[in-house]
Amino acid sequence: MPCNRPLASATGPALALWLVLGMGMGPDVARSQDAPAAEATAKLAPRRARTAPGGPAAYMGREIAPVMTFHGADWLVRDTREAEEQPERMLDALKIRPGMTVADVGAGVGYTSVKMSRRVGPTGTVLASDVQPEMLRLLADNTRELGIKNVRPVRATPTDPRLPEGAVDLILMVDVYHECSDPEATLRGLRRALKPNGRLVLVEFRAEDPEVPIKPEHKMSVAQARRELEANAFVFKESLEFLPWQHILIFEKKPDPPGDREKPATAPKPTTAPTPG
Repeated sequence: MPCNRPLASATGPALALWLVLGMGMGPDVARSQDAPAAEATAKLAPRRARTAPGGPAAYMGREIAPVMTFHGADWLVRDTREAEEQPERMLDALKIRPGMTVADVGAGVGYTSVKMSRRVGPTGTVLASDVQPEMLRLLADNTRELGIKNVRPVRATPTDPRLPEGAVDLILMVDVYHECSDPEATLRGLRRALKPNGRLVLVEFRAEDPEVPIKPEHKMSVAQARRELEANAFVFKESLEFLPWQHILIFEKKPDPPGDREKPATAPKPTTAPTPG
């Protein structure tokens, strides 16, 4: 059931801004990148690199998108979001059941967390993880105003979602993963948090479609997402393509080999990385 009251506002007029581990990009139009050429470049590029000295970090040939602060929070509850992203249809496809423990990583002001809370019901829990304390304060205000008791704010770091180990049925990241400054560390934390056969779902704007009005660094292709997550012990299950602009990319936690513990990735870290606000 969609929320019938507006969520709390953060800054006044809605701003078309990118969010750090929030739930969306600003509607900035940039359509010049050729997706097939970008895919070819990604295959040849080192796993982690600088796109230029002192410039943005890259991972497996993909530029990590710039991050910004909670000042764009109003854009998360813009009037057009329901039509542009169809969040209820997206959640319907994930078959969230009452009693589940789910995580909204990059929860922002709680736009998706509130919708998930109704699906897991009073016996379930939504872990709303974000790196910005200001976002979590807005989220707490929103859930308190709506009388929601099953959403638990979690203060994350840029390298650790801080979710309980082996406790989560489903982790959802809506327009978030491409901004993670250390993808490997983040994915290790997400994988630890999932139950056996737990699902990690990325909702990302389609890099394959030049008509999607989002800057290229804020998009991901299915091939790029698979390349990154499969290298970090996730198994690709399917891509759902019914949303107007976004993929729904569903992965499962790959089981550890018998007697083997999760091993950290060996790729070097960037010398600097975008810093959440």
